[in-house]
Amino acid sequence: MNQISTRQLAEWLDVTLQPQRFRDYCPNGLQVEGKPVVQRIITGVTASLALLEAAVERGADAVLVHHGWFWKNENPRIFGPKRQRLALALKHNLNVFGFHLPLDAHPVLGNNAQLARVLGFEPDLDDEGNPILCGPDNLIWLGRCPGVTTLGDLSERVNKALHRQPLIVGNTQQNVGRIAWCTGGAQGMMDAAIEAGANTYLTGEASEPTYHLANETGTGFVGAGHHATERYGVQALGQAIADEFNIEVEFIDIDNPI
Repeated sequence: MNQISTRQLAEWLDVTLQPQRFRDYCPNGLQVEGKPVVQRIITGVTASLALLEAAVERGADAVLVHHGWFWKNENPRIFGPKRQRLALALKHNLNVFGFHLPLDAHPVLGNNAQLARVLGFEPDLDDEGNPILCGPDNLIWLGRCPGVTTLGDLSERVNKALHRQPLIVGNTQQNVGRIAWCTGGAQGMMDAAIEAGANTYLTGEASEPTYHLANETGTGFVGAGHHATERYGVQALGQAIADEFNIEVEFIDIDNPI
C-alpha cells in the first residue's frame, strides 16, 4: 500500500483548496495532528463520533471532513461530546482535516460544483468559462436545470438524486427559471440570490424568514437538506487525493436527516 507524509497531504490540500482566501468560522486544514504517515483516509461530511469510530475500525490514519471542529464562538472547553471525539482521535493517533468554505467554493471539487453535477444543473459561465457567482465570498452559483420546468419537477429531481424529499416554498406549478444554489445552511443568502436575478433558490436548510421572503418575492425555495447537499464535495476531494497519491480513500455516509 502506498503512503504519503501527513505534511505532504496537508500541503497539497492547502494548495488545492486555498483556505487563506476565506474568512471562515473555523480553522481549515489539519485540525488535529496524528500519525506522521498516511496510508488510509476516511472521508465524511462531519467529524462526528460515529465517523471517527468507523475510521478507527477501518484502520485509517486520517479523517477528512467538511464540518470539522473548533468553530468560532463555540464553548472552548473540552468536555462532553467534544471530549469524546478528541479523546478518540488522540488515542488512535488520527489526523483530522477539515475544510469548510474552501470546500464549498472550489470550482471543480467543491460542494456547489458537485451538487450541480448530481442534480444536472448547467452553471452560467462568464466570457472566460468560469461560473458566475454572487453573494458573500461568491459562494452562490447561478444557472439552469435542463429538463426541469416547474418547481414540482425540481422537487422530484432532488428527491430522486439526493434521496431526500425537499422542503418546497412556492407553487409547484411555477416556472423554475434561473436557479441559484448554495449548499448547507445558506438560507440567509437568499436575498443575494434574488438580487442576482434568480427565480428559484436551492440550499440545504430553511429558517422562519425564508417562507416569507419566498412568498413576498415570488421566488421558489427548495430546502434539500444540509447533509444531503454536502455529501459530494468531500467525495470528489477524496477521489482527487486517491488519484494523486495512489492511496486508499473511502467515503462513509453517516446519514443525517437535517
